[in-house]
Amino acid sequence: MDPMDRKIEKKGWLSRKTIWYIVFAALMLAVFGIIIFGDKSSKYNVDVSRITIEEVKRDVFQDYITVQGTVEPITTIYLDAVEGGRVEEILIEEGNMVKRGDVIIRISNDNLLLEITNNEAQVVRAINELRTARLQMDQTRLNYKQQIINLNINVIQNHRLYDNNVILFEQDHISREEFDQSKEAYESSSELLALLIENYRNDSIYRSIQINSLESSVQSMEESMRIIRRRLDNLNIKATINGELATLNPEIGEVITYGSRVGTINVLDSYKLRVDIDEHYIARIQRGLTGECDFASTPYLGIIRKVYPEVQNGRFAVDMEFTEEVPKQIRIGQTSRIRLQLGESKEGVLLTKGGFYQTTGGQWVFVLDATEEFAVKRDISIGRQNPRYYEVLGGLEPGEKVIVSSYQNYADHDKLILKHNR
Repeated sequence: MDPMDRKIEKKGWLSRKTIWYIVFAALMLAVFGIIIFGDKSSKYNVDVSRITIEEVKRDVFQDYITVQGTVEPITTIYLDAVEGGRVEEILIEEGNMVKRGDVIIRISNDNLLLEITNNEAQVVRAINELRTARLQMDQTRLNYKQQIINLNINVIQNHRLYDNNVILFEQDHISREEFDQSKEAYESSSELLALLIENYRNDSIYRSIQINSLESSVQSMEESMRIIRRRLDNLNIKATINGELATLNPEIGEVITYGSRVGTINVLDSYKLRVDIDEHYIARIQRGLTGECDFASTPYLGIIRKVYPEVQNGRFAVDMEFTEEVPKQIRIGQTSRIRLQLGESKEGVLLTKGGFYQTTGGQWVFVLDATEEFAVKRDISIGRQNPRYYEVLGGLEPGEKVIVSSYQNYADHDKLILKHNR
């Protein structure tokens, strides 16, 4: 062997370079595995002391809501001005009790007084015309009767003369001319009598129609006069029912117009509660629902008698009346919390109410893992609710724990890591 030649040793397959390739490939596989199979959910660290956790439970769900009611009189009567005018005197101040018919306000109206005066003058004229027409009718009737009596006598006399002349003419004691004259006198007087009687009848019919027309006119004017006099009486605004004069708006010297609201009277025979309810429940509220009111720590039963369908600022109103005893010493304007029963109670899965609902609308929640080290987002279904609980229709099981406090800071995350301060 040549001294210049060096023996080359055969290297093994696991060289240093190959080892680096293997390590690099393993790292890449690990990275790809994490990317493909790893937990890709966004996480957020939450301090347990800053959240509220409640356990889902199975219990009887009581279908009620708690609302606030304000005491009002059972009936409120409005006082409106039936006539306009100037307020001259206020006889009863607001806050006092009134009886039906009591004069509360006196007002004056010169135009109405002038209208009454003119109407009275028209009625007097119509009455005078009626009286004159009746006198004329009586005079005409008397004249006709007198004429008929005189003419009837004349007819009788002419008839008697004619009958005598018939005999005398047959015996040739009178001339033909004298006989004809007696006959013509009798016949003409009879015709005149018939004509006079016909004229009397026609005049009587005309006068009767005239009298009836004048009587109708006078009757209409007198009715109008009674109405106007009632209008004059309306210048005194009176109490229409027994009760408390709750409000009185006008001041002395103020001019009020027809239809103006001048005050209200509260009927204090009983009371009702005006209750404002969130529009969320409008489809479930109806007449006949009952509720328990609390006055001086004593419960009283009430029932919904009227539902107002108008929604204002997200709320609508109902009227509730006491079904049995009315609370003693109750006052208008007093408030009471009412437990309003919406339906029958039945067993179900319950979740304590919390701030999470404002964020999720009850569509999902964060549910704790069995280790209680983290919580994950889960879709749920919520049905009815009362002031304490939601009725869970699906997505949760009794015994599971749920974060019920507000999700405002971490609603966009899928997983919450729970940090326990020890």
